[in-house]
Order: sequence, then structure tokens, then C-alpha cells
Amino acid sequence: MIHAIPFNTIVNAIYKLPVEERLELKHLLEHNIVNTRRDEILANYKQTNEAYKAGELKFSSDINELKNML
Repeated sequence: MIHAIPFNTIVNAIYKLPVEERLELKHLLEHNIVNTRRDEILANYKQTNEAYKAGELKFSSDINELKNML
């Protein structure tokens, strides 16, 4: 079972770490965020691709039609 730790407790614990460990944590978090964003982009692509294949997407270069689509 995962126990929730208050955010400020985590932040305070991180501030107490040596600089080298904080830099490593920063690197790990940045890498994790990049991977998460990559997964989100892939999921959005797959969803959009399925909608395109199903004929659910509309395209137009007419500004008035685009405004009406909103």
C-alpha cells in the first residue's frame, strides 16, 4: 500500500540532500517528465489517427467554417 506523503515534507527532505543527490534527482525527474510527455503525445496521435480512420475529423481552410467548428 502506498502512503501519501505531504508535498512540503518531500520538498523539505529534498532540500536537506547533498547537492550531488539533488542534481541526480533533477536529472531523474527531467527524464521522467520527457518520457511522460512522449507517452502523452503517442496516445494523442493514436486517438487522432483512429478518429481520422473513422471519418470523425473535419478539415477546412475556410476561416468562417473553422470558427463554426469551434
